[in-house]
Amino acid sequence: MACPASYYDDNDPALVAASRPGDNSHALTITEISQALKRTVEDRFGFVRVRGELSGVKRAASGHLYCSMKDEKSVIDAVMWKGTTGRLAFKPEDGLEVVATGKLTTFPGRSKYQIVMESMEIAGEGALLALLEKTRQRLAAEGLFAPERKRRLPFAPKVIGVVTSPTGAVIRDILHRLRDRFPTHVIVWPVLVQGQGAAAQVANAVRGFGALDANGPVPRPDLLIVARGGGSIEDLWSFNEEEVVRAIAASPIPVISAVGHETDTTLADHAADARAPTPTAAAEMAVPVRRELMAFLEDLGLRQKRGVWRPLELGRERLAVRAQRLPTSETLLQPA
Repeated sequence: MACPASYYDDNDPALVAASRPGDNSHALTITEISQALKRTVEDRFGFVRVRGELSGVKRAASGHLYCSMKDEKSVIDAVMWKGTTGRLAFKPEDGLEVVATGKLTTFPGRSKYQIVMESMEIAGEGALLALLEKTRQRLAAEGLFAPERKRRLPFAPKVIGVVTSPTGAVIRDILHRLRDRFPTHVIVWPVLVQGQGAAAQVANAVRGFGALDANGPVPRPDLLIVARGGGSIEDLWSFNEEEVVRAIAASPIPVISAVGHETDTTLADHAADARAPTPTAAAEMAVPVRRELMAFLEDLGLRQKRGVWRPLELGRERLAVRAQRLPTSETLLQPA
């Protein structure tokens, strides 16, 4: 006996899809369910902060940044658009632990979801130090910090170029110390020393000084001082950027790095020809003390005079001794 068409048994598989009695929902298309999921995800996760390790970092020709964020058990795709990547304070790379802020969105065509990052920060000082050490080892392997690359500083440079902020205490300390020790022609290239764009400005300043014509209207410095006051590792991070390190290492002019206080060390210190513990110490390394130099030259002059007159004095003494040995006229005439 045939079953009525209206009868439906959940345990009996059907060949043709049919609506259940009282069922008022129709079957959704893939596009409809995908769009519904997209709206739900974007409404529910319109703002999130995600912590994880970067993997597969890739910057496309368009300027967009693509990567994945992962932890021990899960992975999520991530993207940062070109307009946002320019505001990053560091260069993302594989293995770096970060905290990303943005929103979740889905990819309906592939049934995937991802985070669109609006900002990215390094996840704590430990991760920052790990990135610093990784960069240091990579640049050291290229020979940028090799001792044989270091050059001797000029003894008394006629022109000194200073790369620093024009408004801070650093430039005042350097100028004051140079004026006390050895008045010198100083050219200041004003730059940001912290925050977005600082690394690019410092690197451009170092390269700009090196590109000056020795006989041009602006004299080319004989020595460069790259300086900044003390601060936290985040404050000094611009001087750990690869762009700055490479510019200092490639500079045709000897460079003194004077970044931070005595206990602060940056990659710029390793790349420079000399490291000063403070900006004031950099000024002391750059020039001698004029009064001491003049006293030294005066002493050399006196020694030179003594060296010239000494043979004459010895000649006089010997002549006097020999003259004393000559017989007197009375002694010569006595026998006669």
